[in-house]
Amino acid sequence: MKVHEFTIIASGLHPDADDLANLFFGAGCDDAVLSFQKGVIIAEFDREAPSFSSAVISACTDVLKTGANIERIEPDHLVSLADMAKRTGLSRSALTNYHQGERGENFPSPVARITSESPLWDWYEVATWLHGRERIGREIVVQARIVREANILIETHSLEADQFVTRMTERVMELEGCD
Repeated sequence: MKVHEFTIIASGLHPDADDLANLFFGAGCDDAVLSFQKGVIIAEFDREAPSFSSAVISACTDVLKTGANIERIEPDHLVSLADMAKRTGLSRSALTNYHQGERGENFPSPVARITSESPLWDWYEVATWLHGRERIGREIVVQARIVREANILIETHSLEADQFVTRMTERVMELEGCD
């Protein structure tokens, strides 16, 4: 099995460090480093699982057992050029050239802050484009899609814990069937 790294941002629990740590540990999150920042719980996982999707789903299940609400999963699916460089190992200038059409055609358009100096892209779209040019591996594309789909599900639905896990499992099965 492989160890998968990701972060779950959660809310809804009091930040008492001892009780919070015991609560998460008892729920099965003994592979997460916990912190409380800016009013939310940060659970940084190093979860051993057969796949990234099974790691994310099992961690979400465990976090939900604590009574916490999942706000999002990171690494975020919205990225800057600097984020892309960090995730891919490519230089920021290479990514700028891609974005400006100087080193390839049809680089994805930004999806947020389009008119600002720091636009954001959908990481899944960028990862797919880079994979198509053999700049990154398929696993990165799959992970990007799973995180994006999980965050969309979190943002667009007010689901109970068991409903979230069921919907996410169904969605991952659909995604894995398409890839």
